[in-house]
Amino acid sequence: MANATNVYGNPLLLCCGNTGFTREGFCYVPDGDFGNHSVCAIMTTEFLNYSKSMGNDLITPMPQYSFPGLKPGDRWCLCASRWQQALVAGVAPPVILAATNSKALELVKLEDLEKHAYPSV
Repeated sequence: MANATNVYGNPLLLCCGNTGFTREGFCYVPDGDFGNHSVCAIMTTEFLNYSKSMGNDLITPMPQYSFPGLKPGDRWCLCASRWQQALVAGVAPPVILAATNSKALELVKLEDLEKHAYPSV
């Protein structure tokens, strides 16, 4: 996925460690990623609690999947549809635009992402 681009058409930057559909730290969206894990988001307490209430518990560690659980401040490649859903609910986490894949724009407006952009990384 070396040719992946961010929402501005520039090379996609690293989001964080072991995250994303490919678990490489980049918010790549390969053909098999039907969840479109394209939004590099910084977790907040409000978002994590919201996601758990919607049936996607990102807080609880799952050692069997080498998943330590997330806490506020962690970065994660989030499904674009879940980010959009959280936006409507008023709990969208901040995003790192340079590490958010252009595929996010299939489901989310750039202006909405920009309104929730993390100041600078």
